[in-house]
Amino acid sequence: MIPYRAPLADLSFCLEEFADLPGLMGLPGFADLSGDVTQAILEEGGRFASEVLAPLNATGDREGSRLENGVVKTPEGFAAAYGRFVAGGWNALPFDPAHGGQGLPWSLAIALQEMWGSANLAFSLCPLLTQGAIEAIAIHGSPAQRRTYLPKLISGEWTGTMNLTEPQAGSDVGALRCRAVPDGERYLITGQKIFITYGDHDMAENIVHLVLARTPGSPPGSRGISLFIVPKRLVNASGTLAQANDLRVAALEHKLGIHASPTCVMAYGDNGGAVGYLVGEENRGLEYMFTMMNIARLSVGLQGVSIAERAYQMALDYARSRVQGRPIGAADLKAPIIGHPDVRRVLMIMRAQIEATRALAHFTAGALDRARHLESAQGREQSQRLVDLLIPVVKAWSTDLGCEAASLAIQIHGGAGFIEETGVAQLYRDIRIAPIYEGTNGIQAGDLVGRKLMRDRGAVARDFIAGLRACDGDLAAVKGQDLSGIRAGLAEGAIALSRSTDWLIETYGSDPALALAGATPYLRLFGTVAGGWLMAMAAPAATRRLSDGATDKAFLTAKLATARFYADNILVQAEGLAAQIMRGSPPALALAAEDF
Repeated sequence: MIPYRAPLADLSFCLEEFADLPGLMGLPGFADLSGDVTQAILEEGGRFASEVLAPLNATGDREGSRLENGVVKTPEGFAAAYGRFVAGGWNALPFDPAHGGQGLPWSLAIALQEMWGSANLAFSLCPLLTQGAIEAIAIHGSPAQRRTYLPKLISGEWTGTMNLTEPQAGSDVGALRCRAVPDGERYLITGQKIFITYGDHDMAENIVHLVLARTPGSPPGSRGISLFIVPKRLVNASGTLAQANDLRVAALEHKLGIHASPTCVMAYGDNGGAVGYLVGEENRGLEYMFTMMNIARLSVGLQGVSIAERAYQMALDYARSRVQGRPIGAADLKAPIIGHPDVRRVLMIMRAQIEATRALAHFTAGALDRARHLESAQGREQSQRLVDLLIPVVKAWSTDLGCEAASLAIQIHGGAGFIEETGVAQLYRDIRIAPIYEGTNGIQAGDLVGRKLMRDRGAVARDFIAGLRACDGDLAAVKGQDLSGIRAGLAEGAIALSRSTDWLIETYGSDPALALAGATPYLRLFGTVAGGWLMAMAAPAATRRLSDGATDKAFLTAKLATARFYADNILVQAEGLAAQIMRGSPPALALAAEDF
């Protein structure tokens, strides 16, 4: 497997042009941030990803985590790498300095998260779950809970998990049966949870489980769910660790991929009840859990970008080095397969979709930073509503395309791609979970249509579409570049998205099932057009930089070519997706359930 190379040029471009990092630097809390600091962090993060994490990826896949005498052992090298991760301060980067964080933008943090995922997706899942625990406790925990748990979680010395799913419940959180019985100021937790990522491991001295459970007399369904902190080891008032809690790993799941990441079946309360501490108020657990879902879903969307980038790098290297056949018009009898038109077409698809998904992730992260740091309450609210709209798109569209990119990388490798030794098969196996994580992509599509569109009758979506259309003037003003194809493609995509949005809103009011039958193609349409807008806006940005004498001319010239390719080869799919939504939904429901 070739070494991983962090795409620093495009990450920097996205941070500046789409997350608007220069603008974020003027917001409260980011005054000490500078372009030099950002670049230094990216470069050091790239080195850590390529030199520490990436070499463990294939060996971790082969060895896997294992359960020995009730204790989970991660693959060789993982614990040492995690120690270096903590020592380097990487876990603390976006969190509140009041609890030991560095207070840097989430926009910068997700650039690093992409690197961790590309280098070693299984490793990257551990800090991803920890950040969710940090978010929930920081927002909803008591002052005492924040003092006790946040410093260690933020540093990474302790890790965190989310415990939602149970065998009988799946995605239906309202069907949970895990019980929490009051015992003085604490609760005793009993029950079982499944699919708990890093539910146990040997990389940190304590694990802070966030567990959804029911209290006695709670309302049925999702209204009766409460959230509890259930540490692996109890914590003394002084902050030191006490005895082990009444919880254990009942089994490790045997999975298609991410073998190094221990996915645990957790058993609580075998000996009377695991000690848990209520977060906030009873019966508001699902609400509290969803406060950390935006960050979690953004991070899972990034996994799609991460694996797509790694797959592209491997496919490109193979295409350059694999000598087979004679390309059309070539004089040599044999040449590298990158000379074949279809191989180049596939590489361009991968490259364009990676750049588009990365751009949308950074645009969304920039909106998230503004939602938290703008001085105007109205500005914060507007930014948050935009984040809420885009999160399901980032999560689902990016992970779907991540799976497609991994599949295309196997295709470029040919028969060698189907052989484990080349490494691309691992990428395909690892990324297949991402469209399922944090709410399946079908759930994300239903959320986009049923909640995000309908809560305001499409007001935020229509404002977003209006912004797409408004950029035509910026594209028309570019001198020295013919952007007519990009302009035409974006205009047609915006019309398709606008028509589909109006149809879904109107249809949902009279026939929600019919509208939801078109939700998944609508999410794909939304991502395709939003990505097309950002790729279009990359063109004037690249042109401006070239005019200003930028030294990275090859990168910027390629950015222009990729933007044109996206408009002519990917954005043109918008009209077909719109037809699938508006004409394809009734046939999707034509058969009764018993007729399948």
